[in-house]
Amino acid sequence: MPSRPLPVCDLMGMPIACVDSSGLLDHMFEGVARAEGGWLVTANLDFLRRHVRDPEARALYAEADVVVADGMPLVWAARVQGDHLPERIAGSSLAWLIAERAAREGRSIYFLGGEPSINDKAIAVLRARWPALSIAGTSSPIVSSPPSPEQVASLREEVARTQPDFLFVGMGSPKQEHVIRALRPTLPRSWMVGVGVSFSFIAGVVSRAPVWMQRAGLEWVWRLAQEPRRLARRYLVDDLPFAASLFANVFLKRLRRALDGPREPLQ
Repeated sequence: MPSRPLPVCDLMGMPIACVDSSGLLDHMFEGVARAEGGWLVTANLDFLRRHVRDPEARALYAEADVVVADGMPLVWAARVQGDHLPERIAGSSLAWLIAERAAREGRSIYFLGGEPSINDKAIAVLRARWPALSIAGTSSPIVSSPPSPEQVASLREEVARTQPDFLFVGMGSPKQEHVIRALRPTLPRSWMVGVGVSFSFIAGVVSRAPVWMQRAGLEWVWRLAQEPRRLARRYLVDDLPFAASLFANVFLKRLRRALDGPREPLQ
């Protein structure tokens, strides 16, 4: 029996799943148990900006089975417009949760992307915590965005051989989403997750912000301090002005809802 779709709310045209981490894990692992895979996108403010302003990115993200809010601005914006998102589901935190449950339930994970030495260290860290964790494989191919047919053929051969239950793709966005879209027909029973820089977080090569900064929506400040040359334009030039337009949009949406009267509950 196919899994029941998760309830969603609309945030500037992007359907965000109204689910907490526990419910999301249940949804994914129950799917794997039925040999029913999927594609998870953990969307932050930059994802939403591209979704709104880039038709190609919007079409790409629309192919995902589940989109969750990986960013407090998205959680706050949804709540301002009158929708309840239970929590932020950060891809970097989710990778740990999936690994923990995969070890407990005998499920396998494949690491795709990242640097070989970092991947090896991340796997060692996870196995030190959960010795029963099954790693289906790991590879660090050089691919374009989107990947060429030749690159896709090589990737398909590798993942088809290993058939992991979960595929972590750590290549940054939108490259990792292009790769996942290309590999979906090869792994219909696997859940695929773009995890960005999470391999480096797990390995301890890059540190995450303190928990209080994560909860306060200030993790971007921490990341900016770590990689100012790479992230300054994205955070300060692109994302901050977009955040202002986002909150203006959801405030007006909340106001229109109030004027229109009560809404039907989410299905």
